[in-house]
Amino acid sequence: MPPPPVWAADSLWTGTGCQSRSSRPISPGDILTQPPKELKRLLREGCLAASRALRAQVYHRLCQQVACRLVTPDAPVYRDVASRLFGKHSASSHPLPDFLEGCSMPTYCLSPDGVTAMKKILICIGNLFPDITYSPILPSLVALLLHYSEDEAQCFENISRLIASNAPHTSYIDQSFLAHRASCMTFGDLANKHCPAAHKLIASSSENVFEVYSEWLSWLFHDLPFDYAIRVFDVYLLEGQKVLYRIALALLKQYRLSVASPELEGADIKADLQAFVQNIAEHTTVDKLLERAFGIRLFSRKEIWLLQMANRKALMERGITMVQSRQSFHLAVDMQTFSSGTVTAQEMRIIWSWIPERFSLSPPLLLFSTSEDGCSLQRFYSCCEGYEPTVLLIKTTEGEVCGAFLSSDWSERKKNGATSGFFGTGECFVFTVRPEMERYEWVFIKKPELAKAVPRSRQRSPSPSPMSLLSSSPDGRGTSSNHLAVPTPQRKGRLSPFLAIRHFLLPSKTASMFMSGSREGIIIGGGGGQALSLDANLLWGRTEHCETFDNPPLCQENFRVQLLEVWGFQNT
Repeated sequence: MPPPPVWAADSLWTGTGCQSRSSRPISPGDILTQPPKELKRLLREGCLAASRALRAQVYHRLCQQVACRLVTPDAPVYRDVASRLFGKHSASSHPLPDFLEGCSMPTYCLSPDGVTAMKKILICIGNLFPDITYSPILPSLVALLLHYSEDEAQCFENISRLIASNAPHTSYIDQSFLAHRASCMTFGDLANKHCPAAHKLIASSSENVFEVYSEWLSWLFHDLPFDYAIRVFDVYLLEGQKVLYRIALALLKQYRLSVASPELEGADIKADLQAFVQNIAEHTTVDKLLERAFGIRLFSRKEIWLLQMANRKALMERGITMVQSRQSFHLAVDMQTFSSGTVTAQEMRIIWSWIPERFSLSPPLLLFSTSEDGCSLQRFYSCCEGYEPTVLLIKTTEGEVCGAFLSSDWSERKKNGATSGFFGTGECFVFTVRPEMERYEWVFIKKPELAKAVPRSRQRSPSPSPMSLLSSSPDGRGTSSNHLAVPTPQRKGRLSPFLAIRHFLLPSKTASMFMSGSREGIIIGGGGGQALSLDANLLWGRTEHCETFDNPPLCQENFRVQLLEVWGFQNT
């Protein structure tokens, strides 16, 4: 292959990679003919760092293997369009495409000729892909790919295949503000679930958590040093966008390990994170970073795609489809106007930070309160039906506060007829507020592999024994009339698209006991106990460890309710 016109010095590539495994030089065929699992391992371990020529050839072949639309511009098309557009004129006389307005232009050590080539490619992309309206990641990808391309035309052809990819549930490049914002929301959701310590640190230090997370792609393809970014690019070409989520989550975890909380007081956390990523070599090697990333167990591409689609739908419903600022949950919970008898505004802000991004777009709306609506379960249902999701808050007579985020409408309980059944999705969680704030999510959030490993034919279907809601009430009086039987889990009916239990092969029904309601009371969480259960008068409750959320008792095991509130999400 002739030397390309623009690239970084070969001395940048110091990794031994695959070359150390054999005395002969490794070839692209040696790598690309490997089984998928082995190919993933090789690229994750830095095999392409063996030489610049190897990386260049593998990049081209990987791009050519991307499934894409039938009519996708190729190298000859680029030469023709570039000749017509530029002729004898320089690229500087042509404006960059509108989809790059306000976007940074990292050059990754490209020479002046390389920067010109990058701009020409971006201008041609704008000319041949008129549907692209916003894509801040494109300049970085073009710059990186130029280092390993024979010429501008080959670089254009390969980036075009990534743009035109149509593989199911797999994407490479967001091409609109809506898609980009939905990806940022999805990353926020994943950070909330997989990096709770870092998320808590950021939520307590920043006025706008979403704006911090909206920079996640810039961490990878703008702020990371070149030798880190190119290793990210290696695996990205093979595995798609899901791998970017993993590596950004690993950066967030490393940030939490490397930064002490007191250091952040009064700091601009967005700028602090950017500086941390730019100086990542002071904290960890690229191999350690990737090792941490691939130790994070995410759900499948399909499930992440469903979450992304749900976030897109939420943005569209609120008319957020063009470049604009998004209200953060900190602003959604107005410190001046928020009023609750169970939690302070600051506590509600933390609870709101735990809620999926597409719902925390909206400010809280009080739907039911025992102080205003009375201690009636039927009144509870009538006030809450029609709202999805909801937040349940309980303050006990001992001053403890706990609750639950419930993903489904309480009217779902009616679909089971006279038989109470569990419903809801894996987005449900339970939490404590006082004396300490802690959240307990669906057990498969942290161990998604457990939900896939058991074949359907081997699933167990135990029938949980009835539990007595008030068998040992705080006042010492057992009441046999208040026994609340554990209902049979229910898989049928309408469920939210993300983390619906029908998407998983669960090892037992106790793994999906999210929420249930009947005339006798409500239950949240099940299997070996109930995370929360309340009687028909909403006066007495019980909390235990349960298998669904793997939580400890959320307060004193048998408690009396001082105040119960249910909050929904206000459409604005």
